Amino acid sequence: MLNNLNAVSPYLLSVLRIVFALVLFSFGTQKILGFPFAARVPEAFSLSWIAGVFELVVGFFLLIGFLSRPAAFILSGLMACAYFIGHAPNSFFPSQNGGVAAILFCFGFLYLVAAGPGPLSIDAWRKAKA
Repeated sequence: MLNNLNAVSPYLLSVLRIVFALVLFSFGTQKILGFPFAARVPEAFSLSWIAGVFELVVGFFLLIGFLSRPAAFILSGLMACAYFIGHAPNSFFPSQNGGVAAILFCFGFLYLVAAGPGPLSIDAWRKAKA
């Protein structure tokens, strides 16, 4: 059974990357494109709007697995900033300050920097072509 798990492990890494990126990408579409409906859309060029652009553009790069490691590094830093700017001042505890998602995204993306995108990615396709 362990051999079967080892065989699917690289593909699950790709699934992890895709799910993390897709969820973050959806935050970007909500902030920048207003989809799905957002009660409050950030003002253009505000800090929250700039974060939304990163979530949208860099999140899409990570979603398709293009320049995955640099994209994951940028998004990890973005989520660290989101936590320390938007959540940590409210309380030390993530469960109380609403920063649980930011922490999980930060360390999930940091893991992807080290682990790479997995085989289901443009990066893997380009490497196989070279």
